[in-house]
Amino acid sequence: MTGPRYTRLMDSLPASVPFVGPETQERANGAAFVARLGANESVFGPSPNVLKAIANAGAEAWMYGDPEVFDLRRALADHHGVRPENIVVGEGIDGLLGYLARMLVEPGDAVVTSAGAYPTFNYHVAGFGGALHQVPYQGDHEHPEALITRAEEARAKLIYLANPDNPMGSWHGAASVQAMVEAVPEGCLLALDEAYVDMAPPGTAPALDMADRRVIRFRTFSKAYGLAGLRVGYAMAHADLIASFNKIRNHFGLGRLAQAAALAALNDQDHLNATLERIAASRERIGRIARETGLTPLPSATNFVTIDCGRDGDFARAVVAALSKRGIFVRMPFTPPQDRCIRVSCGIDADLTLFEAALPDALTEAAG
Repeated sequence: MTGPRYTRLMDSLPASVPFVGPETQERANGAAFVARLGANESVFGPSPNVLKAIANAGAEAWMYGDPEVFDLRRALADHHGVRPENIVVGEGIDGLLGYLARMLVEPGDAVVTSAGAYPTFNYHVAGFGGALHQVPYQGDHEHPEALITRAEEARAKLIYLANPDNPMGSWHGAASVQAMVEAVPEGCLLALDEAYVDMAPPGTAPALDMADRRVIRFRTFSKAYGLAGLRVGYAMAHADLIASFNKIRNHFGLGRLAQAAALAALNDQDHLNATLERIAASRERIGRIARETGLTPLPSATNFVTIDCGRDGDFARAVVAALSKRGIFVRMPFTPPQDRCIRVSCGIDADLTLFEAALPDALTEAAG
């Protein structure tokens, strides 16, 4: 009896995922984390109006969600001052990046990103056989000029930039990003991941221009809006590009509860603003904790703080492992020299108190 006949590409790929989830680590450790500070979720939670919307929609869970996501797309269009035809909604930015790769990337096609940037994008590119070209960070920032240069050299079809950046928390101002858009080579598209832009300083995001065919902008409800568990993301671009998603997207991928929750979240901007204040206060406290233990917190425009541990990647990995033993879940960048750091998500006071208590001992253990 024979098994399925996989494609050559499928046979060439490892059976792996970009991230090891905290639940997987808890099963391996045989204990739950006492502070979940590694996945950049919003522990501050969604709006109470969201919980009411989910409860109300629960009775309708037997129905598929609207495949056009009409109400949410219309509300997002009003919120951003664009047309519904400029917006596609999907299963988080991750799902939309997968659709974009499917639309644009054939085996051997050049795709450009930063070495150490968001690994899920790389995962999707590999899944469609793309040839990934990576450029190093400039300090602790992604390097727009180098990305453009590499795209020109490789005749790339797609460039990925996160602004603000994950995993470093750094950011470029709107003028720098707009200059990058203006420099995108002919026949290439910039995938601008703005998952953290709600938490960034004013002047980080360029003005939306839906007539510009060179860029697609990604946003999410997983971070500041506190809906990571429901997977709702959206992209904004020229209407022709958005229409192309309908050729390949999962039209019933976004369930009824998720659509109702995202709409309620969008309509409660007061809760969003209160959450942004709590994130800012949490960033300040994480920075103080880092400095008090002799470490260096990096400036952040996100809901996490990247902390320079002052040594190499092996030491930072030892710190992450030592914190895990003490029930504190954090992550770190994967690629040198950024892997000298650990990355700590914003948390409630109780979480940060546990982190503050565990960090000195974790550093001592890692040093030993």
